[in-house]
Amino acid sequence: MSSQPAEQSAQSEFSAAYDSDGFVFPLDILTADEAQALRDDLETAEAELSHDPEKLALLRSYPDRLLPSFDKLVRHPKLLAAASDVLGPNLMVWSASIFAKEANSPNIVSWHQDLTYWDLDDAEEVTGWVALSPATKASGCMQFIAGSHKKQAVPHVDTFDENNLLTRGQELAVEVDQEDAVYVELQPGQASLHHGHLFHASDPNTTDDRRIASAIRYIRPSMKQSSGEKTLVALVAGEDNHGNFEVAGPPLGRLHEEDFARCQRDTEIKRRLLYAGAEDQALGGKRYQ
Repeated sequence: MSSQPAEQSAQSEFSAAYDSDGFVFPLDILTADEAQALRDDLETAEAELSHDPEKLALLRSYPDRLLPSFDKLVRHPKLLAAASDVLGPNLMVWSASIFAKEANSPNIVSWHQDLTYWDLDDAEEVTGWVALSPATKASGCMQFIAGSHKKQAVPHVDTFDENNLLTRGQELAVEVDQEDAVYVELQPGQASLHHGHLFHASDPNTTDDRRIASAIRYIRPSMKQSSGEKTLVALVAGEDNHGNFEVAGPPLGRLHEEDFARCQRDTEIKRRLLYAGAEDQALGGKRYQ
């Protein structure tokens, strides 16, 4: 029997599973009540901004920059511990966008890799996907292909499909065997962690409730935009000894005008990066993935 401490053994099992498969789940991050409180805060803000489509789109792309409750989420000790086990002690959040599939929605996410169009110069990134409502097969939970992160970056094609939640409707230009898919079913407050090169997708939501999650992109501060531009990030653990990004402090308040202005400047940069090499398309309400 191993003499390794239980905590160290569990951490080693976590690392081994992530290295082998490119993902781990489920991680218990929030209680059901905490997840509901976050969902309530988000949906209240959505209602308040329903008359302003531009601000509503910014809210869904930058919830952690506009709502103190989501800033607290990206700094949650359990999420930071999991991300640090992959990336080390110094962590930034590149984005924490909301992915919401409305009830009985045809929206999908096609098979893709996250890092394809983000213009980041390396793959030192991990996504913590935190469910705020039930993520089930029926509601269109994520699907992963175990070990596909080891293929590194593979070619994609842009579809600009109106039902695709990705910015360009990007999808893998290689065939994926659906029988290999692992369905990532999560309860509110649970999370998954996945590598930026992992093949993943999701189907339509056939339930009568929204499927809502925050996709939190943790990166090492040593990363940078290949273009040299400084996009907006939050430093959530450790130190930044590189200066490659614009580091934002916590939100100035709830839906504060100065925070909206800062997010608007950043979304103009990211729009250029995300659509580099593609025909000019409006970003609309789609999120950075």
